[in-house]
Amino acid sequence: MARVALGCGNFGGVGSAPEFFGRGLGDEEAFKVMDAAWEAGIHHFDTADAYGGGRSERAIGRWIGSRGVRPTLTTKTFNPMRAGGDHGLSRERVERQLASSLERLGVERVELYLAHEFDPDVALRETFAAFGAARAAGTIAAYGVSNFDVGQLREALDAGEPQAIQNSLSLFERGDERELLPLCAERGVAYSAFSPLAGGWLTGKYRRGAPYPPGSRMRQRPEPYQPLVRAQTFDRLEQLEAIARRRDSSAAATALAWLLADERVKQIVVGPGRPEHLDPVRDALERPLDLDDRAELGRLFGS
Repeated sequence: MARVALGCGNFGGVGSAPEFFGRGLGDEEAFKVMDAAWEAGIHHFDTADAYGGGRSERAIGRWIGSRGVRPTLTTKTFNPMRAGGDHGLSRERVERQLASSLERLGVERVELYLAHEFDPDVALRETFAAFGAARAAGTIAAYGVSNFDVGQLREALDAGEPQAIQNSLSLFERGDERELLPLCAERGVAYSAFSPLAGGWLTGKYRRGAPYPPGSRMRQRPEPYQPLVRAQTFDRLEQLEAIARRRDSSAAATALAWLLADERVKQIVVGPGRPEHLDPVRDALERPLDLDDRAELGRLFGS
C-alpha cells in the first residue's frame, strides 16, 4: 500500500453529501491537483462512488484518459449517489455499483474496493461474497472496509478476508489507537487514515477569534468539526505551531509526520484543494518526526 494516497472526495462535491453535489473542485481544478500529485510521486488515488454523486470518479477517469497514466485506485460503495437514492451493501447493489464505478473511472479493475460504512441490514458474509466474486473475476484486486469500529472490524474478520480498513485518524481523532490499530497489526489488516488534518484544523487556517476562511470545511460542512470549536483546541494548536517552528516546519507537515511515524498506519489519505497544499506532505515525508517530538504531541493532544 502506498504511503500516501490522493483523496479525491472534493472533486465535484464535498465528500458524499448530496447537498454539495456539483460543487467542490471542477475538472480544471481537479486536474491541476492530480497533475501535481502525480509529479510529487503520489500515484494512489482514493475515491468513492458517492463522492460528488459520481463526479469524482468521472473526473479521475477523464484525467486518466487525457494523461495516459494509470494510478492505483481505491473506490468505495455504500452511500446513495443522489438524494433519496438507494444505499447499502446488498450483493445486488454491490455488483451494480462496482460496474458503474469501473465505467466512470474508465478502467477494468480497481486495486482496492471498500465497504464505505457498516450496513446493519445486510450480513457481511453477503457483502463479502460479492467482493470475493469480483476479486475472482478480476474486477478488484483486494477488498476492505471503511468507517468500521473495532467490534465491526472483528465481525468483518469473522465473515471474510478484509485486507484493509480506512478510518479517520489525526491528532484530534485518536479513537482507533487503543484497540483497532492493535487489532489491525495482529491480523494483518492495512490501516489507512483519512482526514489526517482534521478538516483543516491542523493546518493553522482556523485562528482564535477569527472568521473561518471562505471555502473552508467550517464554512461548507462544519457539523463534524463543531466539537473542536473551544478554547482548548486553540491552545493545542498554538503549541503545535510552536513545535513546528522549532522543527522549521509547518503545523500541517508536523501533524502529518506524527501519523507517518506510527508504523501501524500504512497510508494517509490527503485531500488538497490546491496543488500547493501538497507541500506539507512532501515536508512530512522528507523530514520524519523524532521520537521526542512525537511523544510530546501525543501528550499535548491526549484526552
